[in-house]
Amino acid sequence: MVAISEIMNPTIVAIGVGDRLLTVEDIMMLGHVRHMPVVKAGRLVGVVSERDLLWASPSHLADPESSDRRTFLNGVEVSRVMSSPAIVIDAKASLRDAARMMVEHKIGCLPVVGEKGRLLGMLSEVDLLEVLAEDL
Repeated sequence: MVAISEIMNPTIVAIGVGDRLLTVEDIMMLGHVRHMPVVKAGRLVGVVSERDLLWASPSHLADPESSDRRTFLNGVEVSRVMSSPAIVIDAKASLRDAARMMVEHKIGCLPVVGEKGRLLGMLSEVDLLEVLAEDL
């Protein structure tokens, strides 16, 4: 059986609750990620997603290159749009449990935590699909 720790992304690029959505968007674009953990005083407090950025932006600012959009995103703190509390999964849980949680909560990523809730990595729906594709 494949463990969550084997397929999760252990590289964690977290953002702070007071950081601006423009910073989040830039990091997501550069890092090719769709979800980022949000931390406060070193503790996981939420997750911000690409979808959160879309919901936060007025529809007339849909063009990611628009200077008006960038100005708008620079004025919004992560804490205003993040999902909190974060829905997490224990590193020892099964992939089936992870998939069920994603379906139940309609989310595309789970922060993976270890002992004392320490953030170990991020598990995305793509990570799960890659395992499934290998087994087909």
